[in-house]
Amino acid sequence: MKADGTGPQAVSRRGLWGWMLFDWAAQPFFTVVITFIFGPYFVSRLTTDPDYGQAMWGYTIAVSGIVIAIMSPILGAIADATGARKPWIAFFAAIKIVALASLWFAEPGSPLIVPFVCIVLATIAAEFSIVFNDSMLPKLVDEPEIGRVSNVAWGIGYLGGMIVLIAVVALLAGSPDTGKTLIGAEPLFGLDPAAGEDARITGPISALWYLIFILPMFFFTADAQRVTLSAGAAVREGFRELGHSLAELRQRGGMLRFLIARMIYQDGVNGLLALGGTFAAGMFAWRTVELGVYGIILNVVAIGGCLYASRLDRQLGSKTIVVFSLTCLVIATLGIVSTGPGFTLFGLLPLSTVDSGGLFGTAAEKAYIVFGLLVGIAFGPVQASSRSYLARSVSPEEAGRYFGLYALSGRATSFLAPASVATITLATGSARIGMLALVAFLGLGLLLILVTPYPASKRK
Repeated sequence: MKADGTGPQAVSRRGLWGWMLFDWAAQPFFTVVITFIFGPYFVSRLTTDPDYGQAMWGYTIAVSGIVIAIMSPILGAIADATGARKPWIAFFAAIKIVALASLWFAEPGSPLIVPFVCIVLATIAAEFSIVFNDSMLPKLVDEPEIGRVSNVAWGIGYLGGMIVLIAVVALLAGSPDTGKTLIGAEPLFGLDPAAGEDARITGPISALWYLIFILPMFFFTADAQRVTLSAGAAVREGFRELGHSLAELRQRGGMLRFLIARMIYQDGVNGLLALGGTFAAGMFAWRTVELGVYGIILNVVAIGGCLYASRLDRQLGSKTIVVFSLTCLVIATLGIVSTGPGFTLFGLLPLSTVDSGGLFGTAAEKAYIVFGLLVGIAFGPVQASSRSYLARSVSPEEAGRYFGLYALSGRATSFLAPASVATITLATGSARIGMLALVAFLGLGLLLILVTPYPASKRK
């Protein structure tokens, strides 16, 4: 604890694990719903035109991002004013659970407005919950341990997402041709892949998983002391704190630079996570099984990446991990968008179009997976070490408002990358050209973080 008494509280081991299990609870939504199963289903099976489906999915993510960008810093400041985080997490958990459960009704041929609204609400609720959960971190562990705990929690999250993904492809998702799952069994509950039930079930499953595994955080992790304020007073105090933080940023140039850099590169990361699976679905006609196996491969690599980064973060610092991860993501994204049936590296390397049969039977699909492994290595550490980068740069008392600004920096332009991809895709008729927009966001963010001090509170 710091001499001024502002350091972490004494936290029990189960209290710390309760906090880390929040990532375990939350990740299946991003893994099976947004990235690998429901998102590609939305693009390739709810619509007859995959390019139009990708554009609409991009706008779905963009609308969510606009709301999150506007409200996150306000809510973070209100959280500092009211003290307690858990009531906010519980409120948004209820919204997320109902929205995810409702995805079951997104049948093929049904209006897109139902899954559109459900995804928007679930994404907003998920991100707002993350603001409050992340802002608890500086009070839970000492500064040297922040990077390790953040990366381990992120790795635990990917493990949870991977377990749910494995369950979907092994037990629930039947092949449209054979009706059997990946292990040759009949889908549980008699799910019909032709009716999209293998993808639609991921919403209710993610909702139930989230409900069960956020409970340890509520039971065992200490919350800040609640400040008794009326709703109106809390809102006014929250706006006052937000105004103070924004004014303060003019004197904290390193923090401002970090938030701007993170705003840009996280937009590219969000776009890659939301659209990478849909791009493969449209390019190679991958269905639930192929996308699920691809997701499992990426998550295995991501878990290893996070665990290794948890050690390197303490030795080398969060900034080094972020820079290395962004470099990997730039290379990986260029590789992904340069690959298509019969070629990679934008046609400089022709590939055989012979399909050897089974999963990922063509050379182009195998090349796509190789580039995907680079994404798996990097996309966990870049987010976990960004979180610890900020946590090392703020005091526990200001964590709520700065993690609100952090969420803003991750979402302020989050509509821009998917909207750019969607708009360029519609204008050119090419999902490949549209996806190139992500490289610009990742590359510019990398250049800015290189000239940002570490910690961000450090004066250069």
